[in-house]
Amino acid sequence: MKRRVFVTGGAQGIGQSIVKAFCKAGDFVAFCDIDLSHGKKVSEETGAVFYHTDVVETAQLEDCLQTTVDQKGDIDIIVNNVGINVFKPITEISVEEFDRIIQTNLRSAFITSRFLAKHRQQNGNTAYGRIVNLCSTRYLMSEAGTEGYSASKGGIYSLTHALAISLAPFHITVNAVAPGWIHVNQKEILRPIDHGFHPSGRVGTPEDIARTILFLCDRQNDFINGQTLTVDGGVTRKMIYPE
Repeated sequence: MKRRVFVTGGAQGIGQSIVKAFCKAGDFVAFCDIDLSHGKKVSEETGAVFYHTDVVETAQLEDCLQTTVDQKGDIDIIVNNVGINVFKPITEISVEEFDRIIQTNLRSAFITSRFLAKHRQQNGNTAYGRIVNLCSTRYLMSEAGTEGYSASKGGIYSLTHALAISLAPFHITVNAVAPGWIHVNQKEILRPIDHGFHPSGRVGTPEDIARTILFLCDRQNDFINGQTLTVDGGVTRKMIYPE
């Protein structure tokens, strides 16, 4: 049976790979993104349904979810992938920029999860449900000037285990994936030292994250719940001393 999948931020990068992976698995996939041109392109390439949406706008995001439910009866999997960053010194970033990061990265995940919980409450439980949130290794380690992004991902970490408890009555597991260095910018030239920095011997790819999410969404993997799985080639386990 085809699973019904909804992905936020599916037009580029990791989100695009997630959309492609679920489509390849034979699932029905709908995704939203603020990027109209790339969203249309991914939809044409994969057959996934695209909604041109700004996830900061609650009504827009809920309309996408409701349309999917109206057409397919339910949503089995939600992947809260959408994320933005503004890396600026704390003395230069505005409060409005900080708010936009939190609203995009964290608040949208609450909105989609709340929508699914309310739908299940009103229409009865099913035997299967998955929510996977995109966290980041920055939830536990930082660089200067990353306050908004790091705070949003710390919120995702905590929201994930809170949702896992709240959504348990609806047979929905909630987990997060925390990527490390993932090569999403094709203009970025990777050096041997970049790959060698990772115990796994290479920088990560969007497909690494997509495969992890497919694993968490497997129907048999319902005993993994409330967890944040780090996928970073081992970097956060590596002791680093000054040379």
